[in-house]
Amino acid sequence: MAYDLWYWPGIQGRGEFVRLALEAAGVGYRDRARSDGVEALVDDLDRRSGIRPYAPPYLVDGDFCIAQVAHILAWAGEKHGFGAGDQAGDLQLIMLQLTISDIVAEAHNVHHPIAGDLYYEDQKDAAARAAENFREQRIPKFFRYFEDALSANDGPFVLGDRWSHVDTSLFQLVEGLRYAFPQRMKAIEGDYAKLIACRDAVAELDGIKDYLASERRLAFNEDGIFRHYPELDAA
Repeated sequence: MAYDLWYWPGIQGRGEFVRLALEAAGVGYRDRARSDGVEALVDDLDRRSGIRPYAPPYLVDGDFCIAQVAHILAWAGEKHGFGAGDQAGDLQLIMLQLTISDIVAEAHNVHHPIAGDLYYEDQKDAAARAAENFREQRIPKFFRYFEDALSANDGPFVLGDRWSHVDTSLFQLVEGLRYAFPQRMKAIEGDYAKLIACRDAVAELDGIKDYLASERRLAFNEDGIFRHYPELDAA
């Protein structure tokens, strides 16, 4: 039985971090809002009671529902074998996954530094200041952290020769930043050889290669988390 993945249609967004891990593992899922429409997503979220998801993405398995990217991936990783397989290792993976969530949030806040419900055009001056700091300070700081984590084993993955949900998420992070800040990424990628090697190794996984060549992989666009505004990029 396939899972139901609920996320906004038309964008990769945070849902893509879940998709990539499931695709790499060959785990079946239905991308429900893409097939049934955004109204179906809103209806499904509204009808849930008790402790329910605050927002997509969330994954449904029968009567069981789980939200938040790091939480979903930790649960699915343990169930389908792309976690560490022991408590200490899984907790370290969750720590890394939550840190990825931190930089993803900061990437979003570059183009929406004042408020998420304002258009980018309404906060362009603030976005320019935020982008400069993000490019010059925040990306290198996070990348050094991930580079150190990847140095703990022989690689190319965080766990060594076995991929985990952290690796597929690092792939998406690099891809997203390449789209949003191509000049900056071209200038600094050479300083983070292990991170780029991890990205490249994920791209060669059979499930990922099939996914990237399929229509299931949405293109980056200016409605998602990673947005390319040329005026926000620089080497």
